[in-house]
Amino acid sequence: MTTVRLGVTQTLAWASSYYLLAVLAGAVGRDVGISTSMVFGAFSVALLVAAGVGPYAGRIIDRFGGRPVLIASNLIFAAGLAGLSQATQAAHVFIAWAVIGVAMGGGLYEAAFATAVRLHGRDARRTITGITLFAGFASTIGWPLSAYLEGTVGWRGACVSWATLHLLIGIPLNALLPRAGNSEASTQAAAGKEEGLGLSVSQQRRAAVLMAYVFAVTWFISTSMAAHLPQLLLASGATLAAAVGIAALVGPAQVVGRVIEFTFLKRAHPLLSARLATLAHPLGALCIGLFGTSAAAGFAVLHGLGNGILTIAIGTLPLLIFGANGYGQRQGFLMVPARIVQASAPFLFGIAVERWGAGALWFSAILGLSACLALVVMTADMRKAPRAAEAN
Repeated sequence: MTTVRLGVTQTLAWASSYYLLAVLAGAVGRDVGISTSMVFGAFSVALLVAAGVGPYAGRIIDRFGGRPVLIASNLIFAAGLAGLSQATQAAHVFIAWAVIGVAMGGGLYEAAFATAVRLHGRDARRTITGITLFAGFASTIGWPLSAYLEGTVGWRGACVSWATLHLLIGIPLNALLPRAGNSEASTQAAAGKEEGLGLSVSQQRRAAVLMAYVFAVTWFISTSMAAHLPQLLLASGATLAAAVGIAALVGPAQVVGRVIEFTFLKRAHPLLSARLATLAHPLGALCIGLFGTSAAAGFAVLHGLGNGILTIAIGTLPLLIFGANGYGQRQGFLMVPARIVQASAPFLFGIAVERWGAGALWFSAILGLSACLALVVMTADMRKAPRAAEAN
């Protein structure tokens, strides 16, 4: 039941934050009197705030478990969304999203993964995968629901509705999570008995840098595609209808990727899964380069598959390499660069699209290959570790 509870609350958290403005940004801007780009600028502030909050939220989860942190995030989400519903000027929008950013720092995947690790120790991989399976439908549920609410009660009413869901659904479900320390796994994790691969200090630092780089690159690519994929497909020669339809394949493909991880790759080493996943986007870009628009659907599916698996790798790789002890705080620090580049990705990749058109895909493909290379280097380091036999 832990997986179900965390999966449902993560779906709620993502739908009411990360995916909210895709539907409501235009209405917010018109009503408040600011541009849509400024509304998304406020969202970028939320991502930066989340980057700063993440390590502290993770440290609290390491000490006390995820239950109090996730409940607090529901309260803060509700406060931020309620504040956004009352916005009448740009400053109000930015302040509201800064508050929501605090909730994102303690209420999205990193916090849920840390909660799972605190409860289950090194056996948390299956729970982490299950959480992402549920939350993979956040946009599928969130976008239509936000659109429906905007059409019936307006964007302000939609924000209030999401805030109410955090109070009526999020808090009760998170309150039902087991208390940390009730299981042998969580006791071992808290006591530091669940170690990683036994790397030396220098190897741990190198692995942390490489891992942070991989996470930053993959989040940059994911956010860039989310913002610009239809435009890229148009630049490659697709019609508007085809571009929108093909872009819509990414979401289901992500869920399929997580199902593949949950079934066929569940016994595979996480580093192998991650390496294969980082190659999916470059392979899709190569297909478009070789075959043009006719391969666009294949690109969208490959990108989605890889992105879905990498979401799980973000949770499982730190657990594998560093162990369960101190997982939450470490995860928060590892994700700081990813949050920062995520905030800047739409703008930076937008410049690449303006200059190179569909050729911008080669830029993202090279980044994907560099992430795969970083994982290859990490794999070589793991083989040198005392417990290398478990890494392959």
